[in-house]
Parts: sequence; structure tokens; C-alpha cells
Amino acid sequence: MTWADFLNNANIVSAELSVTSITVTMLLSFALGLFIFMVYRFSYKGVMYSKSFNLTLIANAMITSVIILAISSNIILSLGMVGALSIVRFRSAIKDPIDVAYLFWAIGMGIVSGAGLWMLAVVSSVLIGAIMFLFSNVSDVKTPYLLVVSFQSEETNSLVLELIENEAINYRLKSKVFNGGNYDVTFEIKEGKESAYLVDKIGNIKNVTSVALLSYDGDFAV
Repeated sequence: MTWADFLNNANIVSAELSVTSITVTMLLSFALGLFIFMVYRFSYKGVMYSKSFNLTLIANAMITSVIILAISSNIILSLGMVGALSIVRFRSAIKDPIDVAYLFWAIGMGIVSGAGLWMLAVVSSVLIGAIMFLFSNVSDVKTPYLLVVSFQSEETNSLVLELIENEAINYRLKSKVFNGGNYDVTFEIKEGKESAYLVDKIGNIKNVTSVALLSYDGDFAV
């Protein structure tokens, strides 16, 4: 059989999709995307939650399932889509590595749903969601914070250090910058019961101009 005969074979080139299968696939991909949406929403531990990114997870699952349905129904269309999708470039930066996992999760569920492996999609989503939610709420270390202090004399540095040693569970100097007569010092401190009050206590020290306590995810750049 020649290549032309292969492409002219109607059973290979095109397969009809029923309204029922399309509807079930789209509803399932939407349900799985919504499940991923809820897991991401309630397990997110970052500083800035992005609802638009989370909504993208639902859209990714549904759009991917549509693409898989189209590819599985027409071999010629599938070849065209490979070329068309290969030129797509995404420029949005992923700020948190865990977001990449959620993107792959949504796309993967769209692929599995579009391929008609509905049981695999449901069972795997439940297991992945349970694992993601469980480990996001389990931490074996104390929550770190960044304590940023600005003061105007070197003597104040000793007073600030003494107070941090007495109040913080553990601390580490991250940076110290001298800027035109003003010192900017950044400490990483472990969470303690008096962490919030530490800001007030340091603020009452003479020559301290500003104090800030920031949530910290482990990444730091001067």
C-alpha cells in the first residue's frame, strides 16, 4: 500500500466523534481542572497567590483535552497540529517551582481525558491531589522570616543583635549594607512566639529608623 493509499483510507484519516464522548470528555476535564484549582488554592503557601494562574490550570486541562480529541480523530490534522503548536512560545516566568508541577498536572489530565482513559485520569488526580495537599501542610522546619532593620549608628547594631539573640529561636545574618550614614541589615530568623513583638521592641531602640518582618521562602537576593 502506497502512502497515498494510506492517507486516503477513511478509517485512518478521520474518525467521527460523538456528541456524547465530546461532552463527557469536556466535563471530565473541567471537573479535574476544578479539582486541581481547589488543591492549588488550599495548599498554596507562597506570598502572592495568583488567581489568574490558578484559573489557567482549568483552561489548560480543557484545552489540552480538545487538542487530544482532534488529534485522535484525524491523523492529518494531528500532523498539522504538531507543526502549529511547535511555534508557540510562552514568556511568562514561573516564580515558584511547584507551579510547574501544577501546570504539568493540568496538561497531563487533559491528555489522559482526551485519550479516553477516564478512570486513569480520576484515580491519578485523586492520588496526586492528596499527596500535594498532605506534603504542603507538613513542615519539618520552623517557618523562616526576614527581619530588615535600618539604623544610624554602629552602636545600635550591638543592641539589635543582643535583642535578636534573646528573642529569636535561631537567626543568621544575610546582609549588611552601609548607605550614606545609614545601615541596612537583614537577618533570617526562625519563627518564635514573640516574632511579631520583636519588631516593636527593635523599633523602640534609639537610632533605629525602620524595622520590617517579611515572610521568607528560602530565596534571597541582595
